[in-house]
Amino acid sequence: MSLDRRNFLGATALLAAPRILFAQAATERRFVFIIQRGAADGLNTVIPYAEPAYARLRGALAIDSAAALKLDGSFALHPSLANLHALYGAGQASFFHAVASPYRDRSHFDGQNVLETGGSAPYQVKDGWMNRLLGTLPRGGKPAVAFSPGVPMALRGAAEVTSYAASALPQPNEDLMTRVEQLYATDGQLHALWSSVLEARGMAGGAGGGTNRQDAAALGRMAAGFLARSDGPRVAMIETNGWDTHSGQNARLATQLKGLDSLVAALQEGLGSVWAQTVVLVATEFGRTVAANGTGGTDHGTGAVAMLAGGAVQGGRIVADWPGLAPANLHDGRDLKPTLALDALVAGVCAESFAVDQEQLARVLFPHGMRGKPLGKLLRA
Repeated sequence: MSLDRRNFLGATALLAAPRILFAQAATERRFVFIIQRGAADGLNTVIPYAEPAYARLRGALAIDSAAALKLDGSFALHPSLANLHALYGAGQASFFHAVASPYRDRSHFDGQNVLETGGSAPYQVKDGWMNRLLGTLPRGGKPAVAFSPGVPMALRGAAEVTSYAASALPQPNEDLMTRVEQLYATDGQLHALWSSVLEARGMAGGAGGGTNRQDAAALGRMAAGFLARSDGPRVAMIETNGWDTHSGQNARLATQLKGLDSLVAALQEGLGSVWAQTVVLVATEFGRTVAANGTGGTDHGTGAVAMLAGGAVQGGRIVADWPGLAPANLHDGRDLKPTLALDALVAGVCAESFAVDQEQLARVLFPHGMRGKPLGKLLRA
Protein backbone atom coordinates (compact mmCIF):
# COMPACT_ATOMS: atom_id res chain seq x y z
CA MET A 1 0.00 0.00 0.00
CA SER A 2 1.43 3.39 -0.98
CA LEU A 3 0.97 6.66 0.87
CA ASP A 4 1.68 9.88 -1.02
CA ARG A 5 3.39 12.65 0.85
CA ARG A 6 0.49 15.08 0.97
CA ASN A 7 -1.85 12.46 2.40
CA PHE A 8 0.84 11.44 4.91
CA LEU A 9 1.19 15.03 6.09
CA GLY A 10 -2.58 15.32 6.44
CA ALA A 11 -2.74 12.07 8.38
CA THR A 12 0.09 13.26 10.64
CA ALA A 13 -1.73 16.52 11.40
CA LEU A 14 -4.88 14.68 12.41
CA LEU A 15 -3.01 12.82 15.14
CA ALA A 16 -2.57 16.04 17.10
CA ALA A 17 -5.41 17.29 19.28
CA PRO A 18 -5.53 21.09 19.79
CA ARG A 19 -4.48 21.14 23.42
CA ILE A 20 -1.58 23.60 23.64
CA LEU A 21 -1.31 26.73 21.49
CA PHE A 22 1.79 28.89 21.29
CA ALA A 23 2.87 32.24 19.96
CA GLN A 24 6.19 34.06 20.12
CA ALA A 25 6.84 37.66 21.13
CA ALA A 26 10.07 39.60 21.73
CA THR A 27 9.92 39.56 25.55
CA GLU A 28 11.30 37.53 28.43
CA ARG A 29 7.91 37.43 30.17
CA ARG A 30 5.90 34.22 29.70
CA PHE A 31 2.11 34.41 29.78
CA VAL A 32 -0.03 31.27 30.00
CA PHE A 33 -3.83 31.18 29.87
CA ILE A 34 -5.43 28.00 31.22
CA ILE A 35 -9.10 27.77 30.34
CA GLN A 36 -11.38 25.55 32.41
CA ARG A 37 -14.05 24.46 29.93
CA GLY A 38 -17.34 23.41 31.48
CA ALA A 39 -17.87 26.05 34.21
CA ALA A 40 -15.65 25.21 37.17
CA ASP A 41 -17.24 25.43 40.61
CA GLY A 42 -15.55 28.36 42.31
CA LEU A 43 -17.30 27.88 45.65
CA ASN A 44 -15.66 24.50 46.19
CA THR A 45 -12.35 25.68 44.73
CA VAL A 46 -11.84 28.74 46.91
CA ILE A 47 -14.17 27.85 49.76
CA PRO A 48 -15.91 30.60 51.78
CA TYR A 49 -15.82 28.40 54.88
CA ALA A 50 -16.67 31.28 57.24
CA GLU A 51 -19.83 32.14 55.26
CA PRO A 52 -22.82 30.95 57.36
CA ALA A 53 -24.93 29.94 54.35
CA TYR A 54 -22.21 27.92 52.60
CA ALA A 55 -22.56 24.61 54.45
CA ARG A 56 -26.35 24.88 54.61
CA LEU A 57 -26.80 25.44 50.87
CA ARG A 58 -24.13 22.98 49.78
CA GLY A 59 -25.22 20.17 52.10
CA ALA A 60 -23.23 17.02 51.37
CA LEU A 61 -21.18 18.90 48.76
CA ALA A 62 -19.75 21.32 51.33
CA ILE A 63 -16.00 20.86 51.80
CA ASP A 64 -15.10 20.15 55.43
CA SER A 65 -13.30 23.22 56.73
CA ALA A 66 -11.00 20.98 58.76
CA ALA A 67 -9.71 19.36 55.55
CA ALA A 68 -9.57 22.55 53.47
CA LEU A 69 -6.29 24.43 53.04
CA LYS A 70 -6.73 27.73 54.86
CA LEU A 71 -5.84 30.96 53.09
CA ASP A 72 -7.15 33.41 55.68
CA GLY A 73 -9.98 33.74 58.14
CA SER A 74 -12.64 33.61 55.44
CA PHE A 75 -11.42 31.45 52.57
CA ALA A 76 -9.67 28.13 52.04
CA LEU A 77 -8.56 26.04 49.06
CA HIS A 78 -9.90 22.64 48.11
CA PRO A 79 -7.66 19.91 49.59
CA SER A 80 -6.58 18.87 46.07
CA LEU A 81 -4.78 22.19 45.52
CA ALA A 82 -1.72 21.61 47.71
CA ASN A 83 0.78 23.04 45.19
CA LEU A 84 -1.26 26.18 44.60
CA HIS A 85 -1.62 26.57 48.36
CA ALA A 86 2.17 26.47 48.66
CA LEU A 87 2.49 29.05 45.87
CA TYR A 88 0.03 31.27 47.72
CA GLY A 89 2.15 30.97 50.85
CA ALA A 90 5.23 31.88 48.83
CA GLY A 91 3.54 34.98 47.43
CA GLN A 92 3.27 33.48 43.93
CA ALA A 93 -0.49 32.92 43.63
CA SER A 94 -3.58 35.08 44.04
CA PHE A 95 -7.26 34.16 43.86
CA PHE A 96 -10.13 36.30 42.55
CA HIS A 97 -13.58 35.39 43.81
CA ALA A 98 -17.07 36.29 42.59
CA VAL A 99 -15.59 37.12 39.18
CA ALA A 100 -17.34 36.88 35.81
CA SER A 101 -17.22 37.92 32.18
CA PRO A 102 -20.08 40.10 30.86
CA TYR A 103 -22.03 36.94 29.95
CA ARG A 104 -25.11 36.35 32.15
CA ASP A 105 -26.84 33.32 30.60
CA ARG A 106 -25.93 29.66 31.02
CA SER A 107 -24.81 28.21 27.68
CA HIS A 108 -21.28 26.75 27.69
CA PHE A 109 -20.75 27.57 24.02
CA ASP A 110 -21.92 31.16 24.34
CA GLY A 111 -20.11 31.72 27.63
CA GLN A 112 -16.83 30.39 26.26
CA ASN A 113 -17.22 32.54 23.16
CA VAL A 114 -17.57 35.69 25.26
CA LEU A 115 -14.66 34.65 27.46
CA GLU A 116 -12.38 33.94 24.49
CA THR A 117 -13.32 36.78 22.15
CA GLY A 118 -13.54 39.60 24.68
CA GLY A 119 -16.96 40.60 23.40
CA SER A 120 -19.87 41.71 25.53
CA ALA A 121 -22.24 39.23 23.84
CA PRO A 122 -21.79 35.85 22.12
CA TYR A 123 -20.43 35.88 18.55
CA GLN A 124 -20.19 39.67 18.54
CA VAL A 125 -16.43 39.60 17.94
CA LYS A 126 -14.87 37.36 15.30
CA ASP A 127 -11.34 36.93 16.66
CA GLY A 128 -9.83 36.15 20.07
CA TRP A 129 -8.46 38.52 22.69
CA MET A 130 -5.19 36.59 22.89
CA ASN A 131 -4.66 36.97 19.16
CA ARG A 132 -5.34 40.71 19.38
CA LEU A 133 -2.90 40.86 22.30
CA LEU A 134 -0.22 39.34 20.08
CA GLY A 135 -0.86 42.07 17.53
CA THR A 136 0.20 44.70 20.08
CA LEU A 137 3.51 43.02 20.97
CA PRO A 138 6.83 43.33 19.16
CA ARG A 139 7.48 40.14 17.23
CA GLY A 140 10.73 38.24 17.42
CA GLY A 141 12.24 35.07 16.04
CA LYS A 142 10.77 32.86 13.37
CA PRO A 143 7.10 33.06 12.32
CA ALA A 144 4.69 30.71 14.04
CA VAL A 145 3.03 27.83 12.14
CA ALA A 146 -0.17 25.97 13.09
CA PHE A 147 0.27 22.20 13.35
CA SER A 148 -3.18 21.44 14.68
CA PRO A 149 -6.33 21.49 12.53
CA GLY A 150 -8.17 23.42 15.26
CA VAL A 151 -7.22 26.58 17.18
CA PRO A 152 -9.22 27.78 20.22
CA MET A 153 -11.22 30.94 19.71
CA ALA A 154 -9.02 32.99 22.05
CA LEU A 155 -6.07 32.59 19.65
CA ARG A 156 -7.88 32.93 16.33
CA GLY A 157 -7.22 36.03 14.26
CA ALA A 158 -4.73 37.84 12.08
CA ALA A 159 -1.60 37.14 14.12
CA GLU A 160 0.10 33.83 13.39
CA VAL A 161 0.24 31.23 16.14
CA THR A 162 1.83 27.82 16.50
CA SER A 163 -0.08 24.86 17.90
CA TYR A 164 1.29 21.54 19.02
CA ALA A 165 -0.17 18.46 20.66
CA ALA A 166 1.50 15.18 21.38
CA SER A 167 0.01 12.06 19.83
CA ALA A 168 -1.08 9.24 22.11
CA LEU A 169 0.38 6.81 19.56
CA PRO A 170 3.89 5.37 20.00
CA GLN A 171 6.75 7.52 18.74
CA PRO A 172 7.77 6.72 15.14
CA ASN A 173 11.22 5.20 14.74
CA GLU A 174 14.06 7.28 13.37
CA ASP A 175 14.20 5.32 10.12
CA LEU A 176 10.64 6.40 9.30
CA MET A 177 11.43 10.02 10.21
CA THR A 178 14.49 9.96 7.93
CA ARG A 179 12.46 8.56 5.03
CA VAL A 180 9.81 11.24 5.43
CA GLU A 181 12.52 13.91 5.55
CA GLN A 182 13.93 12.60 2.27
CA LEU A 183 10.46 12.44 0.73
CA TYR A 184 9.79 16.10 1.51
CA ALA A 185 13.28 17.39 0.73
CA THR A 186 12.49 18.63 -2.79
CA ASP A 187 9.08 20.15 -2.04
CA GLY A 188 9.51 23.75 -0.87
CA GLN A 189 6.14 24.00 0.89
CA LEU A 190 6.04 20.58 2.54
CA HIS A 191 9.72 20.63 3.49
CA ALA A 192 9.15 23.87 5.41
CA LEU A 193 6.11 22.43 7.15
CA TRP A 194 7.92 19.20 8.02
CA SER A 195 10.84 21.19 9.40
CA SER A 196 8.40 23.04 11.65
CA VAL A 197 6.95 19.74 12.84
CA LEU A 198 10.42 18.46 13.73
CA GLU A 199 11.26 21.69 15.53
CA ALA A 200 8.12 21.47 17.63
CA ARG A 201 8.85 17.81 18.34
CA GLY A 202 12.27 18.84 19.59
CA MET A 203 10.81 21.55 21.85
CA ALA A 204 8.46 18.97 23.34
CA GLY A 205 11.49 16.95 24.37
CA GLY A 206 10.07 13.71 23.07
CA ALA A 207 6.98 13.96 25.26
CA GLY A 208 3.79 12.43 24.06
CA GLY A 209 4.57 9.21 22.25
CA GLY A 210 2.20 6.76 23.89
CA THR A 211 1.38 9.37 26.57
CA ASN A 212 -2.08 9.57 28.09
CA ARG A 213 -3.44 12.91 26.86
CA GLN A 214 -5.27 13.33 30.16
CA ASP A 215 -2.03 13.33 32.17
CA ALA A 216 -1.99 16.92 33.41
CA ALA A 217 1.57 16.78 34.71
CA ALA A 218 2.85 15.53 31.36
CA LEU A 219 0.94 18.33 29.66
CA GLY A 220 2.57 20.88 31.94
CA ARG A 221 6.05 19.46 31.39
CA MET A 222 5.54 19.51 27.64
CA ALA A 223 4.35 23.13 27.69
CA ALA A 224 7.32 24.08 29.85
CA GLY A 225 9.63 22.47 27.30
CA PHE A 226 8.46 25.03 24.74
CA LEU A 227 8.27 28.05 27.02
CA ALA A 228 11.62 27.57 28.75
CA ARG A 229 13.62 27.85 25.52
CA SER A 230 15.29 31.16 24.78
CA ASP A 231 14.04 30.88 21.18
CA GLY A 232 10.67 29.45 22.15
CA PRO A 233 7.19 30.97 22.46
CA ARG A 234 6.29 33.51 25.11
CA VAL A 235 2.50 33.19 25.05
CA ALA A 236 0.61 29.93 25.55
CA MET A 237 -2.92 28.68 25.98
CA ILE A 238 -3.73 25.35 27.62
CA GLU A 239 -7.21 23.84 27.44
CA THR A 240 -8.62 21.77 30.28
CA ASN A 241 -12.02 20.10 30.01
CA GLY A 242 -14.44 18.21 32.22
CA TRP A 243 -15.49 20.97 34.66
CA ASP A 244 -19.27 20.52 34.11
CA THR A 245 -20.21 18.79 37.37
CA HIS A 246 -23.98 18.28 37.30
CA SER A 247 -23.69 15.01 39.21
CA GLY A 248 -21.20 13.19 41.42
CA GLN A 249 -19.40 16.47 41.89
CA ASN A 250 -17.24 15.83 44.93
CA ALA A 251 -15.15 13.04 43.42
CA ARG A 252 -15.09 14.57 39.95
CA LEU A 253 -14.08 18.04 41.12
CA ALA A 254 -11.37 16.60 43.36
CA THR A 255 -9.88 14.84 40.32
CA GLN A 256 -10.16 17.94 38.14
CA LEU A 257 -8.53 20.19 40.72
CA LYS A 258 -5.78 17.65 41.36
CA GLY A 259 -5.04 17.73 37.62
CA LEU A 260 -4.96 21.53 37.54
CA ASP A 261 -2.67 21.58 40.56
CA SER A 262 -0.34 19.05 38.93
CA LEU A 263 -0.36 21.02 35.68
CA VAL A 264 0.75 24.24 37.38
CA ALA A 265 3.35 22.38 39.47
CA ALA A 266 4.79 20.74 36.34
CA LEU A 267 4.97 24.13 34.62
CA GLN A 268 6.85 25.56 37.59
CA GLU A 269 9.29 22.65 37.73
CA GLY A 270 9.86 22.51 33.98
CA LEU A 271 10.39 26.24 33.60
CA GLY A 272 13.09 26.37 36.26
CA SER A 273 14.55 29.86 36.49
CA VAL A 274 12.10 31.08 33.82
CA TRP A 275 9.28 30.64 36.36
CA ALA A 276 10.35 34.00 37.82
CA GLN A 277 9.23 35.61 34.53
CA THR A 278 6.00 33.61 34.25
CA VAL A 279 2.34 34.55 34.74
CA VAL A 280 -0.39 31.89 34.62
CA LEU A 281 -4.02 33.00 34.38
CA VAL A 282 -6.73 30.41 35.10
CA ALA A 283 -10.36 31.20 34.27
CA THR A 284 -13.67 29.55 33.36
CA GLU A 285 -16.73 30.68 31.38
CA PHE A 286 -19.04 31.01 34.42
CA GLY A 287 -19.56 29.50 37.85
CA ARG A 288 -22.10 27.10 39.30
CA THR A 289 -25.19 27.38 41.48
CA VAL A 290 -24.72 27.98 45.19
CA ALA A 291 -27.13 25.23 46.23
CA ALA A 292 -26.53 21.58 45.38
CA ASN A 293 -28.97 19.93 42.99
CA GLY A 294 -30.68 16.58 43.49
CA THR A 295 -27.98 14.49 41.81
CA GLY A 296 -24.98 15.32 43.95
CA GLY A 297 -23.82 18.17 41.77
CA THR A 298 -24.41 21.81 40.88
CA ASP A 299 -25.92 23.49 37.84
CA HIS A 300 -24.78 26.36 35.62
CA GLY A 301 -24.32 29.57 37.57
CA THR A 302 -22.65 32.98 37.28
CA GLY A 303 -19.94 34.13 39.72
CA ALA A 304 -16.75 32.05 39.57
CA VAL A 305 -13.10 32.01 40.63
CA ALA A 306 -10.06 33.09 38.60
CA MET A 307 -6.44 32.55 39.57
CA LEU A 308 -3.03 34.03 38.94
CA ALA A 309 0.10 31.99 39.59
CA GLY A 310 3.75 32.37 38.72
CA GLY A 311 7.02 33.76 39.93
CA ALA A 312 6.10 37.15 38.46
CA VAL A 313 2.82 37.36 40.41
CA GLN A 314 2.43 39.69 43.39
CA GLY A 315 0.66 36.90 45.22
CA GLY A 316 -0.49 35.84 48.63
CA ARG A 317 -3.78 37.71 48.11
CA ILE A 318 -7.47 36.97 47.84
CA VAL A 319 -9.20 39.67 45.83
CA ALA A 320 -12.93 39.65 46.51
CA ASP A 321 -15.72 42.14 47.00
CA TRP A 322 -17.60 39.34 48.70
CA PRO A 323 -21.37 39.59 48.10
CA GLY A 324 -22.41 36.93 50.60
CA LEU A 325 -24.61 33.88 50.08
CA ALA A 326 -27.79 34.97 51.83
CA PRO A 327 -30.84 34.57 49.55
CA ALA A 328 -31.20 38.33 49.03
CA ASN A 329 -27.58 38.57 47.87
CA LEU A 330 -27.71 35.87 45.19
CA HIS A 331 -27.86 36.58 41.46
CA ASP A 332 -31.24 35.43 40.14
CA GLY A 333 -31.85 33.96 43.57
CA ARG A 334 -29.50 31.03 42.87
CA ASP A 335 -25.99 32.10 41.85
CA LEU A 336 -22.96 33.72 43.44
CA LYS A 337 -23.34 37.38 42.47
CA PRO A 338 -20.41 38.60 40.35
CA THR A 339 -18.72 41.64 41.87
CA LEU A 340 -15.38 41.56 39.99
CA ALA A 341 -15.02 41.83 36.22
CA LEU A 342 -12.92 39.21 34.49
CA ASP A 343 -12.29 41.79 31.75
CA ALA A 344 -10.46 44.03 34.24
CA LEU A 345 -8.32 41.13 35.44
CA VAL A 346 -7.37 40.11 31.88
CA ALA A 347 -6.56 43.67 30.81
CA GLY A 348 -4.60 44.39 33.98
CA VAL A 349 -2.46 41.27 33.98
CA CYS A 350 -1.72 41.53 30.24
CA ALA A 351 -0.79 45.19 30.51
CA GLU A 352 1.55 44.55 33.42
CA SER A 353 3.00 41.42 31.84
CA PHE A 354 4.06 43.22 28.68
CA ALA A 355 4.55 46.77 29.99
CA VAL A 356 1.86 48.41 27.87
CA ASP A 357 -0.72 51.04 28.76
CA GLN A 358 -3.73 49.34 30.35
CA GLU A 359 -6.39 51.70 28.99
CA GLN A 360 -5.11 51.42 25.43
CA LEU A 361 -4.74 47.65 25.69
CA ALA A 362 -8.23 47.28 27.14
CA ARG A 363 -9.67 48.93 24.03
CA VAL A 364 -7.90 46.30 21.91
CA LEU A 365 -8.82 43.30 24.03
CA PHE A 366 -12.41 44.42 24.69
CA PRO A 367 -13.51 46.44 21.65
CA HIS A 368 -17.08 46.86 22.93
CA GLY A 369 -15.94 48.22 26.26
CA MET A 370 -14.26 46.81 29.34
CA ARG A 371 -16.36 46.15 32.40
CA GLY A 372 -15.07 46.80 35.89
CA LYS A 373 -12.47 48.99 37.49
CA PRO A 374 -8.71 48.30 37.43
CA LEU A 375 -7.71 45.81 40.12
CA GLY A 376 -4.46 47.48 41.13
CA LYS A 377 -1.00 46.01 41.03
CA LEU A 378 -1.08 42.33 40.10
CA LEU A 379 2.55 41.52 39.30
CA ARG A 380 5.95 42.14 40.80
CA ALA A 381 8.01 45.01 39.44
